[in-house]
Amino acid sequence: MARILLAEDDASLRGFLTRALQRAGHEVIDCENGDDAIDALDQGPYDLLLTDIVMPGADGIEVARVAAGRQPGLRIMFITGFAAVALTAAQASPQAKVLSKPVHLRDLVNEVERMIAA
Repeated sequence: MARILLAEDDASLRGFLTRALQRAGHEVIDCENGDDAIDALDQGPYDLLLTDIVMPGADGIEVARVAAGRQPGLRIMFITGFAAVALTAAQASPQAKVLSKPVHLRDLVNEVERMIAA
């Protein structure tokens, strides 16, 4: 079981992701924006940060930067509906995985399992 910090501003998607990851056996701390996710880093450590990129307050790239600074070696996965933003995220955090929305829950859970096992 992994401990996952999830940051997603879309409430329905956040709920779907949280439930899918919990059903897969993971503990999920979910946040509705980047600022809340940065605050939740104090509840770490985490095995994985799963974050949307475009959110109110701190964006996902900023959340990842702060998280990596506080917890080196943290696995990071971005999810986004914007192709250009995905390219920026990949350049900013080359070790991170970037998934494009819409994402199938099964595919997301599989990618989380792969990242945690790596």
